[in-house]
Amino acid sequence: MLEIKALREAFETYRQQYAFSQEPQGLYEPVEYIMSSSGKRLRPVLVLMGGALFKGDTAYTLPVAMAVEVFHNFSLVHDDIMDEAPLRRGRPAVHTKYGLNTGILSGDVMLIYAYQFLSKGGKTEREIAALLDVFNAVAIEVCEGQQFDVDFESRNDVTISEYINMIELKTAALIGGSLQMGGIAAGAPPMAQHQLRDFGRNIGIAFQLQDDILDTFGDPEKFGKRVGGDILQNKKTFLILKALELADGETYKTLHHLMTTMPQDEASKVSTVTQILRELNIPDWAERQKQQYQDLAFTALDQLNAPQQGKQQLRSLAEQLLVRES
Repeated sequence: MLEIKALREAFETYRQQYAFSQEPQGLYEPVEYIMSSSGKRLRPVLVLMGGALFKGDTAYTLPVAMAVEVFHNFSLVHDDIMDEAPLRRGRPAVHTKYGLNTGILSGDVMLIYAYQFLSKGGKTEREIAALLDVFNAVAIEVCEGQQFDVDFESRNDVTISEYINMIELKTAALIGGSLQMGGIAAGAPPMAQHQLRDFGRNIGIAFQLQDDILDTFGDPEKFGKRVGGDILQNKKTFLILKALELADGETYKTLHHLMTTMPQDEASKVSTVTQILRELNIPDWAERQKQQYQDLAFTALDQLNAPQQGKQQLRSLAEQLLVRES
């Protein structure tokens, strides 16, 4: 099985081979702009790893990896528009740099290209049909997750289970789907496909929980962005939801007030909310929740009938994601 670095390099070579440089530039330059920006390439690498476990031919898995990465970046373009986010990966977001209308249209064409690349995956019509089924299901889930996320902004009764369901749809579904589609393109048996999916979805949930933890308790110098951003935006992360569940009396009143109003003193808000979370032992609780999903993921991986070396690479990648500080 190829090393992760080699898989990432293989994908990058393929991506550059299919760079979006055609006319009209007004449509495709924004696509290439976001596709060429520095990202972890996590999802396409997972597609390739899922295929490599079953000695899949990269001629069939690389187009699927490209489809996944184009779709992922399409969703980011439109998410940034919805969130009115000015930056993406430390650079101006597509709509900031090129305008709102261009951001919408360039995003639209990316979705179409994702299907075009996907149609080149798989060796048989049956495999291509299976790829389409999984891709469509995942794409729908991503949209559902995004809508739940939007809905939660105006609700004060969101539960932890609802939040976990939202991040499973919005984030984890595509991570699990990436591994599953890699397996499909490599001709993996159905049981193995489902085990890859379950491993990926549970790692995806743990990955997002880790992101929430870092946003509140991370080291600013290592995290790469301002710690406390979720608090300042009044986001109902699982940390805040659990704190509201546990708090009572004046502590509850203070936390509820801070998380439902915009601050005059941002530093004071972040400091006060963080201190309340620590007093309620939320960091320890959060780590235990993350560990539960990590354990579920590794159980699915252990049950997977595939070469041990490849499974160990998947485990190592997952562990890197879940102990990261940025």
